[in-house]
Amino acid sequence: MRTLAEHILDIAQNSVRAKATLIEIIVEENKKSDLWTLTITDNGCGMDGEMIKHAANPFFTSRTTRKVGLGLALLQQNATAAGGRLIMESKHGEGTFLQADFQLSHVDRPPVGNIGESLYLLFLGYTTGELRYEHKCEKDTFNICTSELREALGKVSLQNKEVRDGIIELINTTLGDMGATT
Repeated sequence: MRTLAEHILDIAQNSVRAKATLIEIIVEENKKSDLWTLTITDNGCGMDGEMIKHAANPFFTSRTTRKVGLGLALLQQNATAAGGRLIMESKHGEGTFLQADFQLSHVDRPPVGNIGESLYLLFLGYTTGELRYEHKCEKDTFNICTSELREALGKVSLQNKEVRDGIIELINTTLGDMGATT
């Protein structure tokens, strides 16, 4: 994965596969402390102690369709390479907490990428629960969630091209106006 937005998409898709009905994604940027933090919490099926020990191993996966699971391993590698770390906590039957820290100015920090596009894909594909996204900068905080989108759109489909373009533009423009890192 080349961007942090791709990591967000990948990890949130893990939460969807874990049958989460609530997924919370929080990005915090602190230029003073030179830190970019991604936190994803879900109430999915969670992992037991043995599974959490191996979760970031690229040759371990709970999926039966393939024998490797690169998402967490790549996130951990990218966080570590950028002077950060990956923290995972999970409890079987209760959900999972993941936090990835990156030194904001580090030369090896992946670019943020297209957050709007990644969130749109999550909104489009996640219809069985609530997805909340919060992005905090020194200047402001941006929030968007599936329940607000559904209420605002009514019967208009998320697959509508104008809706798609509008959601992506709203997210990316708002983040840009806030001075979010790219």
